[in-house]
Amino acid sequence: MFDRVIVNGTVVDGSGLSRYRADVGIRGDRIAAIGRLADAPAGERLDATGCVVTPGFVDAHVHGDIPLLVDARHEPAIRQGVTTYIVGQDGVAMTPGSPEVREYMRRYTAGFSTGLPLPGPAERISDYLDLLTGRSPINAAVLVPNGNVRMQVMGLAERPATASELAAMERLVREAMEQGAVGLSSGLDYIPSRYADTHELIALCRQIAPFGGVYATHMRSYTPEGVQAALDEVFQIEQQAGCAVHIAHLNCLADQVVPLIDRARANGSEVTFDLYCYLFGSTILGMIALPAWVQAGGIDATLARLRQRSVRQQLAAWFAQPPLSLGSVRLGWVPSAPHYEGLTLEQAYRESGAANLGEFVCDLLLECELAVNCIVPHHPSRTEADLVALMRHPAMMGGSDGIFVGTRPHPRGCGCVARYLGYHVRAGHWTLEEAVQKLAYHPARRHGLRDRGLLAVGLAADVAVFDPATITDRATFDDGRALAEGMRHVLVNGVVVLRDGQRTPDTPGRGLRRWGDSG
Repeated sequence: MFDRVIVNGTVVDGSGLSRYRADVGIRGDRIAAIGRLADAPAGERLDATGCVVTPGFVDAHVHGDIPLLVDARHEPAIRQGVTTYIVGQDGVAMTPGSPEVREYMRRYTAGFSTGLPLPGPAERISDYLDLLTGRSPINAAVLVPNGNVRMQVMGLAERPATASELAAMERLVREAMEQGAVGLSSGLDYIPSRYADTHELIALCRQIAPFGGVYATHMRSYTPEGVQAALDEVFQIEQQAGCAVHIAHLNCLADQVVPLIDRARANGSEVTFDLYCYLFGSTILGMIALPAWVQAGGIDATLARLRQRSVRQQLAAWFAQPPLSLGSVRLGWVPSAPHYEGLTLEQAYRESGAANLGEFVCDLLLECELAVNCIVPHHPSRTEADLVALMRHPAMMGGSDGIFVGTRPHPRGCGCVARYLGYHVRAGHWTLEEAVQKLAYHPARRHGLRDRGLLAVGLAADVAVFDPATITDRATFDDGRALAEGMRHVLVNGVVVLRDGQRTPDTPGRGLRRWGDSG
């Protein structure tokens, strides 16, 4: 007898092979049978008439570390059929670390991680994985952030590590992998991750290699001027550390980066990358609006500088010719002044009555202690053609880079996966089989989750059931919280979290360990 049978659907199993008609039988947290099961005894039948039955989707890059633990419903994921998050991104995240390290990370990343405290201990990777199990609505696997490790050993020092410091960091990374981390992340625009040099990153990646871990990097640059050097560093780390490498959110010009990636793969690289399907990014305002010297030393040092009139005078020239057009940057979360959310910086500055845009930005960052989220246009020459070309690359997989703070967040958190499944499939940019493979199987394999991302007997019963004709994203830049439509049923570890389009109260998510099942 099955606990549940999904009947009358068409299976798209994640392998990339053609769809086929079959029922799916589930026993406990595993897929027990796939075939003609309409008459088999079962505790529950879930009707999939007119729908496809797919593996639950694995979001390869998302800032859900805190949301999964403070939002028991977390419908942005479930309404898109996402059943697993890869968290610990960008080298600055919620675990591991001492209370002081984690408090810094909570404050520093507040603009993309909510700034709320975790509801329990997370000093070690294993603590966080245990915290997820039974409390989170979906699964999560964790990367160990290099910035946390660096800060634990040498604080916010802006210098290369000494030999003894590097040995201490290596030990922490190795321990995190032993506890279940799936790899190492870096965010080479963020403090203190940005202070790690190539030598340090190679040394840390050598610690993840024996575990089959992946190095997932927010590179030093994605601009036309800097991306080649950034990619060269990624490939150097891969070659010298002997680990898998993965590039986060490759928002670049396709004609420039595809030949570089293809050349590396032809020479033996197994590099992969994730991508979200929008031409705007989202990050913390301070990172893009202030020069590096003002940010040096982290939050408190930055705030102290912004209070100094002499620093404001030095910044006047910077704001006169910033590296990007700050006026067009849109505010997503402003905790001290939510009425600015949804406005561009130019609009908010005009409304504020500040003397100039630079003074407004500095005052805003001071008021919010840097916890401001913003939405930023990509390179002005980047178009949907670049996006589609990168989507079609064999190294690509889906990653929303979802952020869930503010009244006007980037729509990618609530809409990216549904947009791939709906708009991009119906536009012919992918077949449905390709979409499921790139949104489920590829990210699961890349992160060592061997029992996820595929519908097959014996694997985890993470399942999405949806109508391919109606699945659609509703989130926009004016309403980034609008939930996707078209998902009928979603199961996580065999438990129904969405039944006939209605969210159930269950929280069956687990902390996942590399090459294993649950925590």
